[in-house]
Order: sequence, then structure tokens, then C-alpha cells
Amino acid sequence: MASSRRRRTAAVAATLAAVALTAGLTTGCDAVDKALDCVQTADAIADSVTDMQQAVENAGNDVTQLEESLDSIDKNLTEIGDKTDNADVSKAVDDLDKAVDNVRTSVRNGDTTPDIGPVTDAAGELTKVCTP
Repeated sequence: MASSRRRRTAAVAATLAAVALTAGLTTGCDAVDKALDCVQTADAIADSVTDMQQAVENAGNDVTQLEESLDSIDKNLTEIGDKTDNADVSKAVDDLDKAVDNVRTSVRNGDTTPDIGPVTDAAGELTKVCTP
């Protein structure tokens, strides 16, 4: 089940990357920059969200796995934020970062199965920003 979700997430990220690159190459430098930002973002976010989903599924067995996953997402978001100069991508990354912080707060407050819906929604918004 988890590998199926990872494949779906990877397929979505690959499709998004191809669309973003194709659109970027046909619409000018600004679009190319946005497409490259989005490719980096899509790849890192897809992996991070999948890791977090798996960590939530396993949180009953090991809450530290969820904490490690959240740390990894934070690191990826910081790297993405540092690499992009696109305002729309930056805002989407900030929104996703806030959603991750909310999950982290829930975990610190003892919730071993936090609601990750807002993270998924924020990742979806990031996908919209990356779509030409």
C-alpha cells in the first residue's frame, strides 16, 4: 500500500515536472525559472509528503519516525525556499511550512495520528502554482 502511494506521488511529481518544463520552455525566461523552481519543489515535496504519510501510519509504533519525517520536510522546505525567487512558489512553500508546523504542534501535544489533510491541501496548492 505504501509503495503504491509512493509510486502515485512520484508519477504526479514527474507529470508536473514535465508540464512545467514544457510550458517554461515555450513561454520565456520567467516561465523557465518558475518551471525549474516547480520541478525542484514537486520532487522534494512529493517525497516529503509521502514520508510523512507513512510516518503517520506508523506513529502508533514509533512517534520518533514522525518527528524525523517532519524534520526532513522542514529541511526540504528551507532548501526550496532558499532556491526560489518566484513569489508564488515562495508563498506556497510558506503555506506548506505552516501546515507542517501545525502537524508538529499536534504531535508535541500528544496526538499520535495528527490530521495531515492541511499538508496535503497545501501541497496541492503548490501543484496549482506550478501548473502553467
